[in-house]
Amino acid sequence: MVEILYQDAQIVVCCKPAGVLSQGESADAMPALLHTQCGGDIYPVHRLDRVSAGVMVYTRTARAAAALTASAQAGRWRKEYLAVLSAVPAEPAGVLEDLLYFDRARDKSFVCKRPRAGVKAARLSYAVAASAQDGDKRRALVRVRLFTGRTHQIRAQFSSRALPLLGDGKYGGGDNRCKTALFSAHLQFPHPQTGEEMTFEAKPPQAFPWTMFAFEP
Repeated sequence: MVEILYQDAQIVVCCKPAGVLSQGESADAMPALLHTQCGGDIYPVHRLDRVSAGVMVYTRTARAAAALTASAQAGRWRKEYLAVLSAVPAEPAGVLEDLLYFDRARDKSFVCKRPRAGVKAARLSYAVAASAQDGDKRRALVRVRLFTGRTHQIRAQFSSRALPLLGDGKYGGGDNRCKTALFSAHLQFPHPQTGEEMTFEAKPPQAFPWTMFAFEP
């Protein structure tokens, strides 16, 4: 069962499990799972990497989907993530700005030095929330705010600075104890019908590597 945080006639807000596709028509993707659980039509309006878990919103009508897509494009959404980095950044907080190119054949994003076809600007801010000793390594829990929504953006931007997410083998952080340590923790957006600001939060699962850090109940 998918954890439902909120639902009404226009939207369904849920906590996507790791390993499940956020979009697509397959029976094991989120739209089909939510259709089975909640009934009616389900429209995806944003993405979350398959390896990641956390808060997402889906709509139940095409009109609501158009309204949420427009508000996202207008910069009215706020998305924040928790990530565990393989090392501790030199700066406790900062803004990362890069040019990213997504190679579909390799299913991977790369940081580029100059603009060219297919390259898009990527921007995020981060703040180190805590650090913890893990054997002979020091790991960092960071809170990340996305300003752009590029494919694998958080994973690629930190990896390019020798700070891959723990468990992320695709970007250099492979660890056989866990999968990619990325969690959608906070989502804020205007309700597609009423315009009311909706805010939802969730905590990562009680599993490694999140258990290295204390989360308030």
